[in-house]
Amino acid sequence: MPKIDISKAVVRMKGVYPHPHRSVTDGREKAALGNVAGLTQFGVNLTRLKPGAASALRHWHEREDEFIYVLEGELALIEDDGETVLGPGDCAGFKAGVSNGHQLVNKSQRDACYLEIGTRAPIERAHYPGIDLVMERDEQGTRFLRMSGEPYPQEL
Repeated sequence: MPKIDISKAVVRMKGVYPHPHRSVTDGREKAALGNVAGLTQFGVNLTRLKPGAASALRHWHEREDEFIYVLEGELALIEDDGETVLGPGDCAGFKAGVSNGHQLVNKSQRDACYLEIGTRAPIERAHYPGIDLVMERDEQGTRFLRMSGEPYPQEL
């Protein structure tokens, strides 16, 4: 297995959600390690959350499994049934098709870092409980919709 040069990983800091939800991930830095290795079946990100930042909006996937492993700091795992504190060495997994909305939030005063690993399904639908928002991905690309199926406005 070739060693990965982490310095070659593209670090994504810009949020992907439409306005007004985009700012929830301000302070998130994702280094796409799996891309450096040329992985196509699953993704691996080294993710850092600054204090107050969230990993994502609370969501769940129809087709993609997700797994996280905390390396440093403290994170609040927020799910449908409440909140759990995660620290170094803790991990969590989210099975595809289980409608348990989840997100990680750094409520501490210092950075937190974790590995996230997930399926790269070419066709996917993600749900965002409590928000009129759905993400769809297929051959035509990725788009955000309202739950009615109406396209979500790009900017307001």
